[in-house]
Amino acid sequence: MNKSVNEVTIKEFLPLWWQNTRKKDSGGLRLTDEGLRIVLEEVKLTTYDIPYPSDFDITTQVVIFLDKFIDCPYYMGPRGITVTDEKKAIELHLFSGDIRKYGLTKALKRQEKE
Repeated sequence: MNKSVNEVTIKEFLPLWWQNTRKKDSGGLRLTDEGLRIVLEEVKLTTYDIPYPSDFDITTQVVIFLDKFIDCPYYMGPRGITVTDEKKAIELHLFSGDIRKYGLTKALKRQEKE
């Protein structure tokens, strides 16, 4: 993809590639369908697929946990999550893809540090 990086291009593609486009220091790296396609086909980043447990429900709290604790581009599919960072993939596999438990653990550890 040969696109110049400027304000117009950013305004055009930001909402096409990212689910959450608000400005903040970290998080908010959830990809749209088109964003995932760009990552896979044009940028050719290595991705890691982690299936959700069979009884897993995506809730608002799960989405908030992901926004806070996943610090790499990721995609939430109907059967699993795709991440672009090997360390995050291993962490999520250790939780058997249960993002809710992963987020709760991260939140508790963050509280212990405060």
